[in-house]
Amino acid sequence: MLPPVPSPFCVCPPPPVLHTTQPAPKPTPKPPPSYTKSQWEAKLADVDVDRAALNKLVMDYLVIEGYKEAAEALSAEAGVEPGVELSTITERMCTRQSIQEGDVAGAMARAVALDADILTRNPALFFHLQQQQLIELIRSGDATSALSFATAQLAPTGSSHPAHLGELEATLALLAFDTPADADKCPMAALLSPSQRQKTASELNAAILASQNQETMPRLPGLLRSVLWAEKQLEERAKFPHMSVMDAELGAPSGATSAPST
Repeated sequence: MLPPVPSPFCVCPPPPVLHTTQPAPKPTPKPPPSYTKSQWEAKLADVDVDRAALNKLVMDYLVIEGYKEAAEALSAEAGVEPGVELSTITERMCTRQSIQEGDVAGAMARAVALDADILTRNPALFFHLQQQQLIELIRSGDATSALSFATAQLAPTGSSHPAHLGELEATLALLAFDTPADADKCPMAALLSPSQRQKTASELNAAILASQNQETMPRLPGLLRSVLWAEKQLEERAKFPHMSVMDAELGAPSGATSAPST
């Protein structure tokens, strides 16, 4: 006898049902605490600040940036030693101002009066001051004097210090234009901008400060940058008034009208 043939209409048993566990719903994130201006000021007031260190930080800024009257007032009121004769600030600021007005020769004479060896010890500074003199001659439109000055003063420095040769060539490229106005189209036009004078003045100012055993850069701006960075990091954890660097005040944060969440 032949075995029975399975019917094509045979119904197969259903597959087993798999039971899965549903994940628990995620908890709603807790909103960050929010502080009003008065609440935030109260928290800042609780921070212990070394007043003497703060006064020294401010004095450091006033001396380096040349605010003589303010430095004298702080010294008298808080008893902070400036670390330098405040009378030298006036001469240093006059030196910087001379460069910003285009009187490079006058600035160099003032610097040497403060420190006879300052240009000898700083050959790069000496080159940049001479470069600025050349720029001022080009600015005045006196191409003949500019070429004579470059040949007599800057060419020897460029040949003995190849690192400065590119700067000299860039400056001389300005002579290819008939007027300073035409030079604005030149890639080296930035050399004729006020920022170039400021750059040279700052370099000389730093050298004078170094010769007086002073810091060449104030620490206060760096501290303010650190505060702004810390505020940016804290934004993810709380709503609070941000400090305005321009007026040193706190601004009211949006939505900070209630007490901080707990």
